[in-house]
Formats: sequence, C-alpha cells, structure tokens
Amino acid sequence: MSRRTALSLGAALALGAGLAALPAQARAATVVVDTTAELTSAISGATAGTVIQVRGGTYYPTATLQSTTNGTSSSPVTLTAYGSETVKIDGSSLPSGDWIFKLTADYWNVSGITFQNSPDSAVVCQSCTGTVWNNVKTIDGGDSGFTLTGDGTVNNTVRNLDSYGNYDAATHGENADGVAVKFGSGTGNLITGARLYNNSDDGIDFWSFSSPVTVEHTWSFGNGKNRWGDSAFAGDGNGYKLGGDGEVVAHVVNNSAAWDDAGSGFTENSNTGAIVINRTTAYANGKYGYYFATGSARLGKNLAVGNGTAAVSKGSSVTSAGNNWDSGVSTPSFVSTDASTTYNSRSSGGTLPATTFLTTGSTTIGATMN
Repeated sequence: MSRRTALSLGAALALGAGLAALPAQARAATVVVDTTAELTSAISGATAGTVIQVRGGTYYPTATLQSTTNGTSSSPVTLTAYGSETVKIDGSSLPSGDWIFKLTADYWNVSGITFQNSPDSAVVCQSCTGTVWNNVKTIDGGDSGFTLTGDGTVNNTVRNLDSYGNYDAATHGENADGVAVKFGSGTGNLITGARLYNNSDDGIDFWSFSSPVTVEHTWSFGNGKNRWGDSAFAGDGNGYKLGGDGEVVAHVVNNSAAWDDAGSGFTENSNTGAIVINRTTAYANGKYGYYFATGSARLGKNLAVGNGTAAVSKGSSVTSAGNNWDSGVSTPSFVSTDASTTYNSRSSGGTLPATTFLTTGSTTIGATMN
C-alpha cells in the first residue's frame, strides 16, 4: 500500500467508515462567479442544492440564461448576489425578442439581482413549482418585467419585487406589465411586497390564468402613461387587472394599493368569478377605483378616493360591505397625499419603505401601506 493510499484510508476511517463511500458529487456545490461566461455555465450546469453566488457588477449575456434542472424542496437551486454586493444582469447585448432569464424548472430560489434592459420580458418562469423570488428587480424591459406562465405553475412566491419602466415598443405599450401571471394554471402562487410602477400597460395582469392567485402588501402606481413619446400608445394602465379571456377564477387581493394609474385601480377585466378584494386603497386613478360590473366579487373594507370616473362600478352579484361607498361608512382622512417616500429604498430586509402616504390610522378600512 502506498503512503498516499494509506493516509487517505486512515483519514476516511478516522471520520467514520460510512463516510468513506460518500461520493464527492453528492455534496452540493457553492459556485462563485464573476464573469458572464461563468454565470451562464453555472446556471445551465446547476443541480439540486447548487448555490450560485454572483459577485457585484453588471453582466451582459449574449443568449438567454436558462435552465430546466429541478431543485427539490429540501435542496433548492440558489441564485443570489454575493453578500450585499450589487448585481445587475443587463439584456442590451441579447438578440431582439430574447428574455434575460428563463426557468422551466422547480425549486429555485433567486434573490438580490436586478434584470434590466431586456429586449423582451426580463424573467419568465414557465410551469415552475416551488420557486421563491426575493428582492429582485425587473426594470426597463421590452415586455412584462416578471412573468409566471404555463400549466403546472404551482406554489411560487414572488416577494419584494420592484418592476418598473417596462415598455413594449413594437406593440405601443399594450403588453408590458410589471407582473404578468398569464396563460396557465396552478394553485398556491403568491405575490407579496411588490412595487409595480410606471409600466406601459398594467401593474399586474392575470389574463387567461385559470387558478386563484393571491396578492398582498403590494403597490401599483403610475402605470399606463405614455412616458415614451409613442404617438400610437396603447397601454391600458390598470393597477390590478384580475382576469380576462373567459376565465372564471377567484383571485384574492389583500392590503394593497393602487394610485395614479391611467386606467382603473382594481378591475375584474371580465372575470366573473368571486374575486376577493379586502382592505385596499384606490386613489387618483384615471378611471374607476374599483370596476366589478359583471362578476360576483366580494369587496370589503376598501377605500376609494379621488378616482377619475367614479369610486366603484359594481354589478348586482357583487357583495359589498364596509367600503367607503357603502351606506354608513365614513371616509377617513389621509395622513399624507405626497407619494415621494414610496420611491425610497426598501428596508434592509427588503420590505417596502416606510411611508405615511395614503395612511389613515384606521384599523377597519383601507390599505395599511406596509
């Protein structure tokens, strides 16, 4: 027996005979990358449990970053910024029509990364299960910033997303939303703590998605305004577009706000399902605060102030109680109508910035703005 072999065997036995047979590849790898080539390779080559840490800087891929490799619920694939470093993945070198990042995979955790200047959508998660997106930005893209799509879209969480400035020039702003959950199905999907603003179409759009999605603690504002000098501009500008394409589904929106959108703050968009809208605020939107004229929505403890067409349009099948347009319910005063603080940096933990904008101190009506 050679000296090297004897030493290796002795070390293994000292650690326990069971470990001697453990293959090295069974241990999850942590990969630190600092070039675009390394980033591309790490994403395409990831396996369950891989942790990809991206050093600070701006990365310019020349093809869509993508993976079809699944993590597991106990060993997700992790893609994250290295420590507190600032990471931007920029799509300006991609071919026309490309996305920056596409997952067709389960159990990935993505955090601390900005996806910007995409020719098309920035991030697309197709038929994904169990993904978690935290403190991600999707900005200034050529279509919707962040998209969940496809059947089998199950139990995904989008937390503390900023998505803004997205505009689809080819279709004159008609399609670029902050968040799009479209053309698919699957339960357990949650959007929480999002800021969706200054997008050419809607803040959030659930067109042709046939399963309930929950939204909470989210702000949608300034959407649907022609900020691009487009003479044929076609953006709708709803804060929360909660359906379309004939789907009947009971989406849920809790403790969220819409303001300064060109269209309506909250709209069924032809979805006749029992949508639940609870403790939200619609302020100074161009059309209705709440448009639920044909469906069977349940509207409770909502606050509509200063919207262009009317506070609410509700059909005979809508359940409405505790809202400031209901009999006997007063409209509390706002502490502030200065929205400047809503653009501030998020907290160190990624939550929405502290603000008194649209707060009232009420414990019974309107969004708490946190």
